[in-house]
Amino acid sequence: MPPASPRLLDRVRDRIRFKHYSIRTEQAYVDWIRRFIRFHGNRHPSELGQGDVERFLTSLAVDGNVAASTQNQAQSALLFLYREVLTTELPWLDGVVRAKASRRLPVVLTPAEINRLIGRLQGTHRLLGSLLYGTGMRIMEGLRLRVKDVDFGRNEILIRDGKSAKDRITMLPGRAAPPLRRHLEAAQELHQRDLAEGFGAVWLPGALARKYPAAAREWAWQYVFPADRRSIDPRTGITRRHHLSDQSFQRAMRQALRDAGIAKPATPHSLRHSFATHLLETGHDIRTVQELLGHSDVSTTMVYTHVLNRGGRGVVSPLDRLYGTEPPDLLTDRDR
Repeated sequence: MPPASPRLLDRVRDRIRFKHYSIRTEQAYVDWIRRFIRFHGNRHPSELGQGDVERFLTSLAVDGNVAASTQNQAQSALLFLYREVLTTELPWLDGVVRAKASRRLPVVLTPAEINRLIGRLQGTHRLLGSLLYGTGMRIMEGLRLRVKDVDFGRNEILIRDGKSAKDRITMLPGRAAPPLRRHLEAAQELHQRDLAEGFGAVWLPGALARKYPAAAREWAWQYVFPADRRSIDPRTGITRRHHLSDQSFQRAMRQALRDAGIAKPATPHSLRHSFATHLLETGHDIRTVQELLGHSDVSTTMVYTHVLNRGGRGVVSPLDRLYGTEPPDLLTDRDR
């Protein structure tokens, strides 16, 4: 039986969709399963077992030098394949050589750097970047916002189906409200044009499309940040307008960092890190920050306390004590 046959991968996709996993998870799992098959000379997974899974995962760590999170994703994909598709229960994989998980502090921008960064972003990207920093949302949480989830009256944003399928409420920054209103007015005009051209139906989660057939065309269900053009849904083949691409914002942010002269490896997630750190710096309770971020355990939020008062946890360096507030020039003429 050909290992890369559409039948097997279609079964994987069908099972993923039955369990309501995201399209990103589907794409990642299918890719890892393909790589697993090719690694073993195009043998079908039903002919392979625990040892073969261990060899593949070990090779990722030893030969591929992948990050621990990457290896864990590959393992999750293979366990899904065997448990959910091939209905084979694999023993615990004790023989796998684990990629060493790195423990790094998050990249945090200063308020001045945030101001320079946002100032270099343009148009919709500036509004999105402001909201990510001002609310602590993850980038995909921001991009998947629906119109109905923004409450201008209560200055709140309802984040639905966030990480671990949890809902939470965060604030709507007052300074972001007026530009967001103007943005939504333009988005509504775009939606009206889509409807006039016979489109305008947005993707709905779960069984909502069947339960409420008209909801997909209602303004309340449209994305706050719609894409510039319509595209074909890879799962259904239906042409519709999706939300703005996360890669588009990532490219815009990288350029803005260069333009602003910020020499830090910041990503869109750094805006979330900066949100949490700056709240703690201004005296907000860590439990409140935990709730706003949607962390299940306060220990996850505690990482931001390690970013506060950097430079030995606020300890004054002996070099600074030696020279006082006006140190001499430490560069010699030869150093220049």
